[in-house]
Amino acid sequence: MLSDRATTPDTRTVPSPDAAPGAVPPEIDRVNRMVTPLLHRAVTGFDDRLQPMIVHHFGWPGADPPPAVSSGKMVRATLTVLAGECFTADAGTISRVAAAGAAVEMIHNFSLIHDDLMDGDAERRGRPAVWHKYGAAAAILAGDLLLARAPLLLDGPPDAGSRATRLLADAVARLAAGQMADISLEGRAQVSTDEALEVAENKTAALLACACELGALMAGATRETAHRFHRFGRHLGLAFQIADDILGIWGDPRRTGKPVGSDLRSRKGSFPVAAALASGTPEAAELARFYAGRGPVGDDEARHATDLVTRAGGRVSAVREIVRFESLARAELRGLQGLPGERVAPLLSVTDYLSGRSH
Repeated sequence: MLSDRATTPDTRTVPSPDAAPGAVPPEIDRVNRMVTPLLHRAVTGFDDRLQPMIVHHFGWPGADPPPAVSSGKMVRATLTVLAGECFTADAGTISRVAAAGAAVEMIHNFSLIHDDLMDGDAERRGRPAVWHKYGAAAAILAGDLLLARAPLLLDGPPDAGSRATRLLADAVARLAAGQMADISLEGRAQVSTDEALEVAENKTAALLACACELGALMAGATRETAHRFHRFGRHLGLAFQIADDILGIWGDPRRTGKPVGSDLRSRKGSFPVAAALASGTPEAAELARFYAGRGPVGDDEARHATDLVTRAGGRVSAVREIVRFESLARAELRGLQGLPGERVAPLLSVTDYLSGRSH
C-alpha cells in the first residue's frame, strides 16, 4: 500500500483541455521504428486464423510490412531501450534490448485486447476494438497468443534469461490483480486513495517497472542497478497513470479519443475521484450519491460530476501526486553512479512527457 501522502506544494499544472498537445519526444519515434519491425515479424508467424485480429489491433494495413511507425506510442518499449542504452551502445546488445521491448509491448497489447472486452469499450486507437469487430472469443484467443509468444522474444545473456522471464511473468500477475481491483472499484460510493494507487501500481506501474528493469538487465547492468531501474519505472508508472486519470476526466475528446468525463461515465474509481470522495466536502457527498447510482450517464451528468470532482479538490490532489512520484523517479536516476549524463538524458525527456502529457 502507498499510504504516505505528499506535502509537496502544487507547483505543477496539468494541461487544460484547450492546451496544445506536448511534442512527442524523438526517442519515442526512434524506438518505435526499431521495435515495430520486430513485432511485425513475430506476428506474421502466428496462426493464420488469429493473425488478422492482431494485425487489426496494431493498425497495420495487412500482412505486409507495416509503416515505420505504428499507431501506438510504444511507451514501454521506449523505456526498455532507453534503459538499456544507459549502459551500452553495442549494436548487438541493443538489438536484444529492443527485442525485450517488443516482448513488453506484446504483454501490454494482450492486456489492452482483454481490457476492452471486459470494459465493453468498442473502440481502441480510433478503430473498432478486436472484440467488437471479431467477437469475444477471438479477442480472448488473440490476447492469449500475444501473452504466450512474448517470452520467446527474450534473448539475453544466459544469466539474465531466467530473471527476464520471471520479470515478465510477475508483471502479468500484477496486471491481472490490478484489472480485477479496477473492476471491483467501479460504481462504489467510497474509494480510498490507497485503493486507487494500488490499482495504478498493479495495472500500470508494474509493467513500466518491468520494462525499465528488463532494459538494464539485458544491457548487462548489475542486479542491484537493474532493480534501481525497476523502482524508477514503478514511480514513473504511478505518475503516468495518474496523469491518465486526469485525462480520463478533463481531457479534450479531440485529443484523447474519449467522450467528455469518460471515466466518470463508467464510474471508475480513479485517483482524482478517490481524492475528491475523501475530501469531506458537500461536493464529495454529492459525488458519492452519483457513484452509487446505476444506469447510463448523459452529457450533462458527466459535466456536473466533473465539476464536483474539481471543486472537491480531486484534480489538485492528483497533480500533487504526479509531482511526488515524478520526483521519486528522478531521485532513482540521480542515485546511479558512473552513468554519463548524456545517456540518462533521454530517459528524463520521456519522463517529462509521460507525466505531463495532454493526450
